[in-house]
Amino acid sequence: MNIQNSEVLKRILNTVEPDIVISCLHGDFEQLLEFHRLLAVELENRSSLLYFLSTTNVFDGDLSRHHSETDKPVSKSEYGQYKINCEIMLQDLLKERAIIIRIPGIWGKNSPRFNALLKNLETNEPIQAYRNLECSFLTDVHLAQQLHFVLKNEVRGTIHLSSEDKIIEAQFYEELIKKLTTNEIKVQYNHYQDKEKLYLFGLDSIRNELPKTLNIKINEIINYLAKKTVDQI
Repeated sequence: MNIQNSEVLKRILNTVEPDIVISCLHGDFEQLLEFHRLLAVELENRSSLLYFLSTTNVFDGDLSRHHSETDKPVSKSEYGQYKINCEIMLQDLLKERAIIIRIPGIWGKNSPRFNALLKNLETNEPIQAYRNLECSFLTDVHLAQQLHFVLKNEVRGTIHLSSEDKIIEAQFYEELIKKLTTNEIKVQYNHYQDKEKLYLFGLDSIRNELPKTLNIKINEIINYLAKKTVDQI
């Protein structure tokens, strides 16, 4: 949809009259912020719940530790700052009806980052990875399962949906590549911020609403991505 066309937004809301709106739009940050302001204004006098997908990048200004829902966001990137501004604006206008869902890097069997990795394996191009950046990850399928629970049970507030554990980015690539191919693949190691110190870029959670059956660990993500993919390489 054209996010600059407010009439399209109003027409969709008036036609559908949604109980739930999930926003995971991508585009120009200034345009998106204005779009979400208009969306919130339109939803103010409705009973709709708005689920806004945010990001680990709201904490990219402090990589000294992993962050939970109660930590104050601080970002130095334009992307992270846009998400912070959107979170604040939506919760100011919609109060508890604006639910913030923060997620880490998402992997899927047809995701851009996974397809890029498969292409590199085919062409034997070096894989770029940080050896001093510890991250959370999640798959599209597991995100959908966790988000389904959140919607079904009307969990409110700010929620971090992520893997249960963390891993160094380079180690994640190494372990995934071993599962995908027996060929010798070169991983080009880089240092985040060109420094050797360890940076922490993961999501923790103090929320306990999600059942343990919906938790996922990094090794499960790697096994999921590798399953039925090896034959394609």
